[in-house]
Amino acid sequence: MLPAAGSDLGIENTNIKTATGVTLDEHQKTLVGSVLDLFAGRPSLNKLALWDDDGVFEDPITIATGRKQFEPQWYGLQAAFSEIERLHHEVVSAGNPIGMDLKTRYVTKGINKEQTIASRINIFYDKDTGKITKVQDKWDGELPDSTFKNALRNLNSVSVPKMVSVPKNDEEDAKRGNQ
Repeated sequence: MLPAAGSDLGIENTNIKTATGVTLDEHQKTLVGSVLDLFAGRPSLNKLALWDDDGVFEDPITIATGRKQFEPQWYGLQAAFSEIERLHHEVVSAGNPIGMDLKTRYVTKGINKEQTIASRINIFYDKDTGKITKVQDKWDGELPDSTFKNALRNLNSVSVPKMVSVPKNDEEDAKRGNQ
């Protein structure tokens, strides 16, 4: 198992709100806290070490499979948005996947366009290794289901890594303020 939320992973979101009757164990709290940090534009190599190398991140605009595709997606939030504000979160299911409602306000850099996205987040993890195997970000509770949209999502997962660099070590990560 991986370290608890109070360890040196640098997880900032440790006050996890849960729906009535939902209880998370310490490891689940660590996973949820790290994912909340990622959605807040606060990635780090330590937090992404909680992911399986073959993990998947999918939302309506990308299907990123494997570390080389999903890491740039998270670091890309810092590059794309001048403000990221979590308006609400609540864990609604403590199973596998862990289900969470999330509402976030984003302001796009350069054009100052503001958008609020309400999502259902599903966090899947391997019970043996404790690592995240998939995170689904379902805007308004849905993911696209068409060949054309999935082709665009796959294109995004390949193009973002060409535009967004991921730190190679903790020192580079710290220079970006991500430790």
